[in-house]
Amino acid sequence: MILQQVINGVMLGMVYALIAVGYSLVFGILGLLNMAHGSIYAFGAHMGLFIVGLNFGLPAAFVFAIITTGLMEMLMDKVILAPLRAKNAPNITLLISVMGVSYIVQNMLMIVFDSTRKPFPKLFDFGTFQIGNITITGSQISMFVIALVFLLLLTFIVNYTKIGLAMRASRENPKAANLMGIDVRRVVTFTFFLSGMCAAVAGVLVAGYYQMVYPTMGVDAGLKGFAAAVLGGIGVLYGSVVGGVVIGIAECIATAFIGGNFRSATAYLILFLVLLIKPSGLFGKNNVDKV
Repeated sequence: MILQQVINGVMLGMVYALIAVGYSLVFGILGLLNMAHGSIYAFGAHMGLFIVGLNFGLPAAFVFAIITTGLMEMLMDKVILAPLRAKNAPNITLLISVMGVSYIVQNMLMIVFDSTRKPFPKLFDFGTFQIGNITITGSQISMFVIALVFLLLLTFIVNYTKIGLAMRASRENPKAANLMGIDVRRVVTFTFFLSGMCAAVAGVLVAGYYQMVYPTMGVDAGLKGFAAAVLGGIGVLYGSVVGGVVIGIAECIATAFIGGNFRSATAYLILFLVLLIKPSGLFGKNNVDKV
């Protein structure tokens, strides 16, 4: 039974890893906790729902959600955060601003799509596989594979492309990067797009797995993704993946042995313990700036 829950947790944890990576990307560049990320995740799921409602299918829903959600994150940066950074506003001001954006996006979704839970087509499903006492569904495999592909793509972009090199340079020393001819503002904008992409993919995956969408779905998922990012070491991409998987496994085991009422509390308990014992996370540096 435990092995079954571990498998379930790994599958679910890959989605939390995607959300956590979105947090880590922005934090790695700006040292900012993007607390609007949960609402952006819900926005991505609703963009997928919009395309599915037009009968274009899940592949088109993924593409449309990625583009529109990435643009939403870029718009948030250009309209709200960039002007504040230009005025050398403190991080607490930026944090309050993104929290405001979170509520704006959430209420916008309620106005446009209403606040009820809406059905979403099942994620790509090709049956159920039985390995001994372990059962794995096609939907779980689809969720795991799609999340893994996007995480590998993101890793390739960050570590093996010119824009990825610019991102890493901007993270280490923005002033020196500017002197070397790197347009840090463009790098920040692209980083927000990647963060939005992660949120969109995670949103559509979860919507297809649980077959429902609603405006407040990002509240719980966003906090779990944040817990995963902190656990792995926020700003460290591979740490976010490890953190997501650990949160997913812990959540599934807690659900099986304690009950579904404690499902969400598990992530927050882990977050509390990490902050208490090792605030920098499993792979984070002790000198990470605090917001």
